[in-house]
Amino acid sequence: MASTLLVDRHVSYIQSLGDNKDDLAYHMTAHLRLNAVYWGLTALCVMNRKDALDREEMIDFVMSCWDEGAGAFGSHPDHDAHLHSTLSAIQILIIHDALDRLDVPRVVDFILSLHQPSGVFAGDRFGETDTRFLYCGVAALSLLGHLDKLDVEQTVSYIRKCKNFDGGYGNCIGAESHAAQVFVCVGALAILDRLEEADHQTLGWWLAERQLANGGLNGRPEKKEDVCYSFWVLSALSILNKLNWINSEKLSEFILSAQDPDSGGISDRPNNMVDVFHTLFGVAGLSLIGYPGLDDIDPVYCMPKSVIEKMGLKKGWVALERRKAL
Repeated sequence: MASTLLVDRHVSYIQSLGDNKDDLAYHMTAHLRLNAVYWGLTALCVMNRKDALDREEMIDFVMSCWDEGAGAFGSHPDHDAHLHSTLSAIQILIIHDALDRLDVPRVVDFILSLHQPSGVFAGDRFGETDTRFLYCGVAALSLLGHLDKLDVEQTVSYIRKCKNFDGGYGNCIGAESHAAQVFVCVGALAILDRLEEADHQTLGWWLAERQLANGGLNGRPEKKEDVCYSFWVLSALSILNKLNWINSEKLSEFILSAQDPDSGGISDRPNNMVDVFHTLFGVAGLSLIGYPGLDDIDPVYCMPKSVIEKMGLKKGWVALERRKAL
């Protein structure tokens, strides 16, 4: 089991993604392709290796996912536009300082067309709603500088209705609290400058109780630990300024134990198959708890802190102090 972050191996792993286009798994994950590019790029940024992937090739792929009919992005060329992949496209273009390639008015119109009378967002024209999509809509409008076009009270009202007795949030009104849904709701409230809506103390305790004896975090009570919750839980705690409510040393050990020491990448838990999703959220979690040598990540937007600061969008979150390398 590795006791340090294997940066070079993780960079090589991310660089290798997409090499095996004949594999069934490559085609079975086409619906996540643009999201995966964002996950890989952001992981590289956190590890201070942004240039490990070709900038122009990445931008060209993003633009190849443009859905001209909808005025937004699908997850793969010739896929229908979706709010999640559109947010990933915006994040990639901003990180690469290439937002000028985007038809911003059309994208804003697409986003707003998915805002429902209840205040939640649909993911696409087919109408599935979820607090995840609410976050995607709010974050995308904020990053594009058009948050003023959103009915904030309507949106906050929906989030308020999703709050449960334990302080957490579900994917819709009446749904069970879940750490990933807590992140999207708290993140959206932070962007909208309405964090007073969250029950900081009760929610802080609920999030802290997600840590298990092995140091890992789960998404809800009585579930197994999973590396991705290292970001979902920590991001919300960071926004609430309660990161010191969990044992960061034990969490760090758990994340590092889920690395593949031979081929690179991080899995959901030790000895499982790695993927780029868990690789990003593992290194992002380590960044928030001050792991040495990593770059700062903004927990509200899950993008490099320097990028968000340059845009003037940083909120009042607090990460743990970066430790010096031994």
